[in-house]
Amino acid sequence: MNPETFWVGVGMLGQGLFSMRFVIQWLSSERKGRSVIPVAFWFFSIGGGINLLFYAVYRKDPVFIIGQGTGLLIYFRNLYFVFRESRVSREEPA
Repeated sequence: MNPETFWVGVGMLGQGLFSMRFVIQWLSSERKGRSVIPVAFWFFSIGGGINLLFYAVYRKDPVFIIGQGTGLLIYFRNLYFVFRESRVSREEPA
């Protein structure tokens, strides 16, 4: 496989994962009738962000690298909050 084709595939996969997070968020909100952010949103954000960061590094695009790198920190932090809140609610007496 041509390296350029491989990296375009990595970029497309990352963009696909990243885009799916909006579809998941939209469908979840429609089901609930209010704006919600499901945990899957953060997992797709991380998956897409990592793939797009790899692609940006390959392209040597500092703007894209900084944007995706910063986004990943935010996505991981939000996922930490989700799991921490879940753990705390399980530990609270009923």
